[in-house]
Amino acid sequence: AFSLYLKKSRGISHPKIAVGYDSRLSAPRIFNLVKKALVSSGTDVVSTGLSSTPSMFTYLKRHPERADAAIMITASHMPADRNGLKFFTPDGGVSEDELKEILALAGTEKRFGLTGSFIFAPFMNEYSSLLVAKVENACGKRPLEGLKIIVDAGNGAGGFFAEKVLAPLGADTEGSLFLNPDGNFPNHIPNPEDKEAISCLKNAVLSSGADFGIIFDTDVDRAACVDKSGEEINRSKLVALASAIVLKEGAGTIVTDSMTCLGVTSFIESLGGKHLRYKRGYKNVIDKCKELNDRGTISPLAIETSGHAAFKDNYYLDDGAYLIVKLLIALAKQRENGKTLLSLIDGFNAPADEGECRITFSAASKDFKAEGDKVIADLKNFAVHSFGAKLADNCFDGVKIVFDANAVTLRQSVHDPVLPVYVEGVSTIGVLQAAKRLYWLLKDTAKYPFLDITSLQELIKSKERK
Repeated sequence: AFSLYLKKSRGISHPKIAVGYDSRLSAPRIFNLVKKALVSSGTDVVSTGLSSTPSMFTYLKRHPERADAAIMITASHMPADRNGLKFFTPDGGVSEDELKEILALAGTEKRFGLTGSFIFAPFMNEYSSLLVAKVENACGKRPLEGLKIIVDAGNGAGGFFAEKVLAPLGADTEGSLFLNPDGNFPNHIPNPEDKEAISCLKNAVLSSGADFGIIFDTDVDRAACVDKSGEEINRSKLVALASAIVLKEGAGTIVTDSMTCLGVTSFIESLGGKHLRYKRGYKNVIDKCKELNDRGTISPLAIETSGHAAFKDNYYLDDGAYLIVKLLIALAKQRENGKTLLSLIDGFNAPADEGECRITFSAASKDFKAEGDKVIADLKNFAVHSFGAKLADNCFDGVKIVFDANAVTLRQSVHDPVLPVYVEGVSTIGVLQAAKRLYWLLKDTAKYPFLDITSLQELIKSKERK
């Protein structure tokens, strides 16, 4: 269907498609099915083997003569027993409308009996060299000499970064973790948002005396970091740091997801930028960033608190390795000036405490999307009247209620029947108070019989104990 889509909608008479995969155990089986389907549909296939998701799009930009489109076999940070397909054209990841068109073709038309060609052409060495060149062009040869920088790849596809990017730049990578691909993920989930994963990196940095630690998700489209003191550079702090880096290059609007903390807005504005807090979902954030630029508003960065970051100078591709390269350039330059990387965000007012939970739907739920929308609409209408709170500006996803310097964000999940909640505050007491106010608004079982707020109650109890 993807091949047929390229023929019908893109006018490509004989499509050439690059196919790569991450370290999941099901990848070889699914790759063989993809290869068979494409070759038997008259499509030429270029196998890049073990790859990162961003490298598949980069391949299209570097070698348009070799491939018209790309498929990455991955399920990103999802559990080890899941897998899927990500589709790319030279314009980027396919849109929702394009995907619907592909699915419609899959359901209505079959075209087999033709024969395409197949070649194996790994790309990760060339891709790694591009990342090295990016740093060298900005900082000179071996700018990381004398620094110990370790990588936790979580047995995903990101292990290449230590040997093929950091080492050529002069870094000592001894102490790096779980670089070998292993789809069992025996050590921890490859996910920068996972508490166990980031704690593992933090411990490794401190025990090895590293200057910097890096963690990737399975297919390397997301990343996070830890500095030499063990301080996490993740979530809103990562958003602030990436924003500071691009705003030093010129003013513009930074597009983020809805889960960024209140301090992100004031920090971006203090650097001469503007902040647009948009819908959760990296494609939503990236598409909004592109839209602004197309309309003449400079927008150099789209970034989610999940670690997805897409820079204008990299085709708006969410690439965890490229994000780290931007941080490494900043790290090297700050080091030259006798400063730390985190000094770039000295003015950032991070929450003193945070809390998260995922409100689920009970057996009484009939339509979780409609019911979730009702909850969000009610909160917008009643929260301000109930507590004298206000709604945060520029929140296009769910609702962000501000109680003085504390806040609660509640939204619909992009994928699952849950309502993720994020609470931030100037203290643990502030977080507790904000969570209790949300509980007070949602506890009416007659009004919301479809909600199960047990997780919110557990969050409150945890803050009371703290």
